[in-house]
Amino acid sequence: MGKKSFRWISNGILGVETRLPILFSEDVKKGRIDLQRFVALTVTNHAKFYGLYPKKGTIAVGSDADIALWDPEKKVTISQVGLHHGVDYTPYEGFEVTGWPVRTMVRGRTVVNDGEMVPAKPFGTHVGCAKL
Repeated sequence: MGKKSFRWISNGILGVETRLPILFSEDVKKGRIDLQRFVALTVTNHAKFYGLYPKKGTIAVGSDADIALWDPEKKVTISQVGLHHGVDYTPYEGFEVTGWPVRTMVRGRTVVNDGEMVPAKPFGTHVGCAKL
């Protein structure tokens, strides 16, 4: 769409959906970091920084049970066709990764299964963060 009007050109670089699989593939699978470090870098540290831990960022009694289940051996070739962002390209087109999320749960309820949203009535709640 950016070819029709500059107003449709995305700001910065996109890639929220592909960021974690690339980090997992390039760093965990290649032995640069272990799985515990991956979880700390992508989940736990953020929850602590924003004052959401231990309600978020851990699997424990009393926490929200927000969980992403990964298939660490699933090979995916990144393609615009399979992504869910609102732009018409990905800078990672054709990049192969090993390891991909296969299910995402929010407060114990499946919201994404094998890349597809699971239809449900909205059930989110506001979670305030600590002042920085």
